[in-house]
Amino acid sequence: MAYLVEFTSRAERDFIVLFDEIRAAESDSALKWRRGLRASVLSLEEMPDRRPMTRESADLRHLLYGRKPHIYRVIYRVFEKQKRVEVLHIRHGARQDFSEPDLD
Repeated sequence: MAYLVEFTSRAERDFIVLFDEIRAAESDSALKWRRGLRASVLSLEEMPDRRPMTRESADLRHLLYGRKPHIYRVIYRVFEKQKRVEVLHIRHGARQDFSEPDLD
């Protein structure tokens, strides 16, 4: 059974900022990359537990997308009983570890 993938308002903001940062509106390759990121996130509807837990919290998992030096971490939580994946945050992989306030 497929999981429902939902984005928090923080994750949606992260997508908007990323769109602006990579200038996806002006570049076909950047737009293609961003669409690939979104497709990768939405693929979590099938087997979201296949991705590793984060080092910051055993309750969260992360998906890595891209190639060095442009790797992004998608931080998410799985709710097994509800068959739901909640995408919390999207950040550049080179950034420092996150804390709970980063997820608001």
